[in-house]
Amino acid sequence: MFNKAIVMGRLTMDPELRQTTGGVPVTSFSIAVNRTFVNKATGERPVDFLDIVAWRQTAEFVCRYFTKGRPILIEGSIQTRSYVDKAGNNRRAWEIVADSAFFADSRPSGEGGGGDFRQRNDEALPPQQAPAPAYASGNIDDFAEIDDDGDLPF
Repeated sequence: MFNKAIVMGRLTMDPELRQTTGGVPVTSFSIAVNRTFVNKATGERPVDFLDIVAWRQTAEFVCRYFTKGRPILIEGSIQTRSYVDKAGNNRRAWEIVADSAFFADSRPSGEGGGGDFRQRNDEALPPQQAPAPAYASGNIDDFAEIDDDGDLPF
């Protein structure tokens, strides 16, 4: 069987970090995801609101770096769970359990250097980001000429 979900949307609220009774970090939040088609009657794209659950380092990463309205890309799996509501009705909830979270926009001004801006459950939080290498400016003077002795494979 295969259960993989990759979604990108905007956070509908600031995520809040909680802890289970065993001390495991967790956060639940929702993202607004535009559909690909336009409603002919209104001229707008319908929006779906997807519930996301992130655990451990991924939860800490999301709570540290994301706020309401910021785009986020989530990679994970779809999970269902059943529960009984306060009125005694049986309910089912569908949610995406995040394995990884990625930035889906440019870095806001004031944030430093380069690096890999993602978080997986099996990775530690990223260290302080190092400054971008000098060649990152894209200036032609940052690159050296390669002497072609005929041995290059291309």
